[in-house]
Amino acid sequence: MPKYNKVTPELIQKLLDLLGKHNMTTDPEKLDVYKTDEETNPAYFHTPEVVVFPETTEQVAAIMKLANEYMVPVTPRGGGSSLACQAIPVYNGIVLCLEKMNKIIEVNKEALYMIVEAGAVTTAVQSAAKEAGLYYAGDPSSKASSEIGGNVATNAGGSRVVKYGTTRDQVYWAEIVTPTGEITQVGKRLQKNTTGYALEKLICGSEGTLGIITKLCLKLRPIAPYHFDMVAIFTDETKALAVPNQLLMAGVQPTAIEFLDNKGIQSEERFMNMTLPHSKDNGNYIIITIDSYDQDDLDNRVATADEICEKNGSVETLVADDRIWGARYNIGEAARNDSQIWLAEDIVVPVDKIADLMAQIPAIEKKYGIATTTSAHIGDGNIHVNALKIDMPMEQWNEVIPKYHNELYTLVYSLGGCLSGEHGIGLRKINEMKKFTDPVSLDMMKAIKKALDPNLILNPGKIFTYDED
Repeated sequence: MPKYNKVTPELIQKLLDLLGKHNMTTDPEKLDVYKTDEETNPAYFHTPEVVVFPETTEQVAAIMKLANEYMVPVTPRGGGSSLACQAIPVYNGIVLCLEKMNKIIEVNKEALYMIVEAGAVTTAVQSAAKEAGLYYAGDPSSKASSEIGGNVATNAGGSRVVKYGTTRDQVYWAEIVTPTGEITQVGKRLQKNTTGYALEKLICGSEGTLGIITKLCLKLRPIAPYHFDMVAIFTDETKALAVPNQLLMAGVQPTAIEFLDNKGIQSEERFMNMTLPHSKDNGNYIIITIDSYDQDDLDNRVATADEICEKNGSVETLVADDRIWGARYNIGEAARNDSQIWLAEDIVVPVDKIADLMAQIPAIEKKYGIATTTSAHIGDGNIHVNALKIDMPMEQWNEVIPKYHNELYTLVYSLGGCLSGEHGIGLRKINEMKKFTDPVSLDMMKAIKKALDPNLILNPGKIFTYDED
């Protein structure tokens, strides 16, 4: 890793000339806000030397050119909702916030696309599509606070991935500023394109290390007029986890298949101060959303889903109302309510291996004394195990967590899985990325990063480092 310079008064003045006083700050109290994102462990905190709020792509490009000239690192930041420390400025320097670049530029009903700036909040994107009678399929749990550029940078997932794919699958093209300060557009508004490398796919999920996303062209879809949410309640977790593949094999094709374990349900009751169905008799929830353009088709698929759940031993099937979805979406806040220090895992395995993974997790938790709650996008094998620091000193927590992770991730990879399904690697999983990734693949990633960012200026200390080189 290169040696970075401190932000100098000369650089501050150039940023001031470029952006104006209202679009930057060096106030220590304000800088302190940007030392972290959703991370709550102070061991990860790093405070920037200056925070900037550009309003145009050209300003972003100019900031990057200054950063290269002065050898100062830049950390891009969206809504600060990242769960793997992507927005933490590991080497201090400049935090570049995109919140002022938040315009919905165009919603095209006839051609089914939307053009937005990267700082638009995800719910604003969804609402703009809905107002036009259309549907933006990206739906991460952090949608009320996350920005669309951050969704793309982390290749966010969410509940609808099983039908529509991840955020990467919602993007036609992205306008980016390269690490060296050039402006380009990657991708096109096409259904097919094999003209060279798919750079837009590379940028999606690169966690702000290969370019700063400033504008996006997103895919939109017609809204299916018929919709049903159901929750099937199981006391046998293994039988519940067999449902997703059975639904797909029966041709049901849900829009979402979500899971919430009993410990998570009870955590939500404490957080939301309410009683949820079958929480006291070991209930586990499978939440299923089915959409259709035909009422009879919807009715048939709902009936089939209900039959499959009943055959698998569900004790009751109910309409999944706002309480149930609130419990699923707020699992992170409930975990934080139980423990201010907690870790949100987003491991992913093949769908047919979910039950194998879940069967072995309790023994790992017991071995290391870790309390957990679990939720999952089980339609795509993405499991969120929230590890909670309850009745454990911080020193012991910091000692135990790496051992817990090593055993958990070893199990995940033995089942053909990966470290992250949607949160990314960031700073938090950087050591595990090195350990569990094939070294040839890792070298390819490093080569791409070095080629596009020769000074390693953009979001350094994320995904991997060059310290060992």
